[in-house]
Amino acid sequence: MGFTIGALCVILLAVFIVQIGKARELASIVRNDPAEQDEINKFQAGLGIIFMVSFLIVCVVSFIYYIPTTLGWGPNIAASLHGPEVDYLFNLTLFFTSIVFVLTHIALFGFVWKYKGKQGKLGLYWAHNETLEMVWMIIPSVVMTFLVVGGLQAWNNIMLDLPEDAVSVTLPEADGEYLEIEATGSQFLWFLRYPGRDGKIGTKYFTQIKKGVNPLGQTWTDEKNMDDFMTTEIVLPVGKPVRVRITARDVLHNFYIRDMRVKTDAVPGMPTYFNFTPTVTTDSMRRRLSKEPEWQVEDRNDDTKKRWEMFNYELACAELCGNGHYSMRNVVKIVSEEEYLDWLDEQEGGELEEVVADSASGSIEYTYMPGSVNSQYFSKVYNTAQDPLKGKTANLEKLVENKLRVNVYMNKMKDMRNEAEMGSVNYVRAEKAMNELKSLQKTARITTDIASSDKALAAAKAIADDVKMTLPVPVTVPQIDTIVSDTAK
Repeated sequence: MGFTIGALCVILLAVFIVQIGKARELASIVRNDPAEQDEINKFQAGLGIIFMVSFLIVCVVSFIYYIPTTLGWGPNIAASLHGPEVDYLFNLTLFFTSIVFVLTHIALFGFVWKYKGKQGKLGLYWAHNETLEMVWMIIPSVVMTFLVVGGLQAWNNIMLDLPEDAVSVTLPEADGEYLEIEATGSQFLWFLRYPGRDGKIGTKYFTQIKKGVNPLGQTWTDEKNMDDFMTTEIVLPVGKPVRVRITARDVLHNFYIRDMRVKTDAVPGMPTYFNFTPTVTTDSMRRRLSKEPEWQVEDRNDDTKKRWEMFNYELACAELCGNGHYSMRNVVKIVSEEEYLDWLDEQEGGELEEVVADSASGSIEYTYMPGSVNSQYFSKVYNTAQDPLKGKTANLEKLVENKLRVNVYMNKMKDMRNEAEMGSVNYVRAEKAMNELKSLQKTARITTDIASSDKALAAAKAIADDVKMTLPVPVTVPQIDTIVSDTAK
């Protein structure tokens, strides 16, 4: 409200000054007084100088005011490996354009003051000045050359940072490996697809798009589609190279993750891509923002939490694609490797059914439920008349089953640790077993090799069995009632 009143006051003041100037000019014409006309010219030129100074001051003050929300300034540092290079180029461009901006305004209004109309004074007309023309041609050309070359180098560093023989995998761990995901823009949402355990995104073709059944047109005869799954959010491990394959299903869209400095058009019929490596987890960014005063206010969507507590990276569409353009927003989470593997495990799914093997001892056995994998293939065409891969899912389901069984051993060790007293023998042994199981669990979650999966399962079972065998057997000491004789009394 205060801002609106202030703006109205400024507008009214400007209208008042303009009207006074017009009134004086009309009075001068009526009186036909040259001296008064000179005074009017001087007054108008003076107003121009006042406007210039005020305008430049407002520009500087507004820039300082908006620093907390300006990319590359304040808390909004880049959260990707290539981000600082992009910010440097933006700031370098801002430096040179700011100089031109200020000097241009000084020259514009300075000339208005210096060459204001005055009786008996004529301006000198220059047809051209070769020296001046060379100066204002060469200097901008040199500056633009450095900016363009710097931008080209930055683009090449960002887009060509993966070698030609780089391999897409579930979790990059070595040089030449990367995680590839796919984002398909559509009015008005993003279809986000992950490659699953094999690390390869399956083929698709637009003629096979079927609403509600096959929204991307995945080719079910391609075995790479067997484990591909779709999500409503992007979850990525910190410090791992990522390539986003970007397409569109209808009109132009734009894949934009502001804090990662990622921005590329999504063009129908012409896949594009963008490479980046996240360097700051969502939790780390929240802790950073918690130190900023402007992030200490209540969140507008949840008044029980502060604004920084509700922060999330965001995928948006930066291309005006229609009336529902505003709704193309998805959460982007950057997490630790362990958190990413847990999330990946949930997305892959799979289910073990518990069966009581011995009612006396309460021992439980687990049976794998066929077809329980969470993927587009398993949820849409598995075991139907349209299933072209019947009999070819055994290896994938065996890998998922082994992963689930390793998870059972890990969960049992967690339960054992949580039930034991901290520092006790049971607690220490369960904690040690959990640490040994972590690497085996990771292998079981991402490997595509049956032998490696079976080996991880056997090792996990041995660790769990060893802990059970070596746990000390509690000794129950029978309670003996003490009989006190009458004589002792």
